[in-house]
Amino acid sequence: MLQREKFASRLGFLLISAGCAIGLGNVWRFPYITGQYGGAAFVLIYLFFLLVLGLPIMVMEFSVGRASQKSAALSFRVLEPKGTRWHLYGYGAMLGNYMLMMFYTTVGGWMIIYFLKTATGEFVGKTPDEVASVFGNMLARPGLMAFWMVAVVLIGFGICSLGLQNGVERITKAMMGCLFLVMIVLVLRAVTLPGAGDGLRFYLLPDFGKMAEQGISTVIFAAMGQAFFTLSLGIGAMAIFGSYIGKERSLTGESISITLLDTGVALMAGLIIFPACSAFGMDPGQGPGLVFVTLPNIFNVMTGGRIFGALFFIFMTFAALSTVIAVFENIVSFGMDLWGWSRRKTVLINTVLIIVLSIPCVLGFNLWSSIQPLGAGTNIQDLEDFIVSSNLLPLGSLVYLAFCTSRYGWGWKNFLKEADTGNGIRFPAWTRIYVSYILPVIVLYIFVQGYNEKFHLLEQLTAIFA
Repeated sequence: MLQREKFASRLGFLLISAGCAIGLGNVWRFPYITGQYGGAAFVLIYLFFLLVLGLPIMVMEFSVGRASQKSAALSFRVLEPKGTRWHLYGYGAMLGNYMLMMFYTTVGGWMIIYFLKTATGEFVGKTPDEVASVFGNMLARPGLMAFWMVAVVLIGFGICSLGLQNGVERITKAMMGCLFLVMIVLVLRAVTLPGAGDGLRFYLLPDFGKMAEQGISTVIFAAMGQAFFTLSLGIGAMAIFGSYIGKERSLTGESISITLLDTGVALMAGLIIFPACSAFGMDPGQGPGLVFVTLPNIFNVMTGGRIFGALFFIFMTFAALSTVIAVFENIVSFGMDLWGWSRRKTVLINTVLIIVLSIPCVLGFNLWSSIQPLGAGTNIQDLEDFIVSSNLLPLGSLVYLAFCTSRYGWGWKNFLKEADTGNGIRFPAWTRIYVSYILPVIVLYIFVQGYNEKFHLLEQLTAIFA
């Protein structure tokens, strides 16, 4: 039997796990929903839910991975009681990782395209409307998007092919170091812009009046959803890294460190975006267009904006690639665990498979734009994102919660023993009732609310029974 690979250092484990969590949701979604829901007041609620919602599930994923020494494809099979069928969820976890990459590789390609456009000065001299049209023109070119999607796949699997320590760990550590360095430069530039003060006040001083305008329940749900989805929990994307670490450190302490890194990047993204929007009179709460329309316009009129714009999109590219590499490593581990394939063979097969599976997302914006699976104005990417974010992540998290707390699964004692092995913070045993009964209800609420927001189920039910 092959010896399981291990990380060379604790720092490697922390940065790679954080890299998996640190994705475009931190630097794209977090700032604009913060802008929509009242700034600092929203951030406080988000941080609370990150602690009580995301953290316990992360510890469970790591525990299952470390105890089983397998990826999500086999971890349940190793730990489940005889005669039970928990292992069937392994297929759901695998589906989640593949489906996430079916659209994430395309978005990663967008970041590289925008870095090149900014660095070469394509936006210079363009009016705000012309800058806005660049994004639409890019989406209309399937060849361009397919080329950079393939580039992202080749980069990701190329790094995975070098091995855990020599490829994934070594390159992710360097990339994450650069990511933090670029962020610090961008934060320093943004907060020193003339007129940045209003944006900083909006972002750092809670205004519960603005939150009330949006509706308290709406804001709370948005904060819960962001705290839940930002860590990519429920599809075993984190569990694999648990299988690569030793028993020297307790898993609660490690999970806290990773959550802090993830949150730090999200908060720093806000320190870049809100002061910059304030300085140039732009609206920070206008949705995904913030990154591809608003910020290029800001860089256009900022002194040294071409350099800072290029740095921003390099940072975005690193954020996307850190997630791609981490999930690709998970996908590679599926083939190695399930069929005993070599790393090289698994990489070659999955490189072709992911490229083929990513094509529908690319074509969904242009040649296949008539396919609107979730209603008028939607596309294939919306469907893929909905399946992952609103279905596989919450339902998978419920599986991990039940598996780690139920006597019909791995069980509370086994989970607690694994989580607490090693030096560091212990998982609070007194939270058993909360994680066994209350947290699953919260996750179920997020799942139902996701459908309600997408399809307005409550309105339809009210109309039926009115």
